[in-house]
Amino acid sequence: MISRLAGALARGFLVMLMIATPSLLTPWMGEDSAQVVALVGIAAAILTVSEYASSYPCLYEFRDAPPFNRIRFTSLFVTVFLISVMCRGMVSPSSLTQFVQAIGGLVGAGIDFPYSPVRLVILMLPPDADVSYLLLVRASAGIAYLISLISMIVFFIAIRVGAWPLRGGSFNVWVNLPTFDPTAGGDIVDRLHRDGRINIALGFLLPFLMPAAIRGASAMFGEMSFETPQTMVWTVAAWAFLPTSLFMRGIAMTRIARMIATLRKRSETESAGLVTA
Repeated sequence: MISRLAGALARGFLVMLMIATPSLLTPWMGEDSAQVVALVGIAAAILTVSEYASSYPCLYEFRDAPPFNRIRFTSLFVTVFLISVMCRGMVSPSSLTQFVQAIGGLVGAGIDFPYSPVRLVILMLPPDADVSYLLLVRASAGIAYLISLISMIVFFIAIRVGAWPLRGGSFNVWVNLPTFDPTAGGDIVDRLHRDGRINIALGFLLPFLMPAAIRGASAMFGEMSFETPQTMVWTVAAWAFLPTSLFMRGIAMTRIARMIATLRKRSETESAGLVTA
């Protein structure tokens, strides 16, 4: 119980630190914005602590199936941190900020071609946006895209090498998929396969749909402002993280479907053997 609570508190602190990172590193932070960030960070930390300290499921999926959430959180944290570092380099350059900007610039320039996700992110900016800020957004999108690809590769390796999700010997569908009702109707394996495919398809389309949706909203409600570094950090981080999260969720659900089908087939074979004996 003590170790579970300690782990929950550590996770809550890391979540709060991640939310506060753009405010701590980027310039031009107003007093009202700092209060909002503090409130959101505290609320997210409380939710995380209550989720991981409890024995019952709440909202977080794959809570007891590491390293799924660890990979997702690390991916988002690193993305937010590096983009914040690049924003800080605009007013307070250092060797670290220049190095991160160089890596992001190379990746962003490499995948900045017509109809690419990075090009669509750049098109979200107002037509009169400054060239230096445009290059910063492209570098941020490039570094975010690179981290997303690395996180998916790491998760794929964890599945193949670590025998995920049966590392601990068991997998509780209720705890790890609290929003999935196995009794809602239809075969659970077919439903998991279907939901997995839908998540993978959405993960593929979302990098293209999000910029288009923002441009459509801008046409109706006015241009979205990227002048505040915190807005740019979270917009680009969400653009890269949400599709990656959906990809990982889809892969995880198809993996669980195969696991259940394998266990079901093994059970049927053993039952048939007992009947024959």
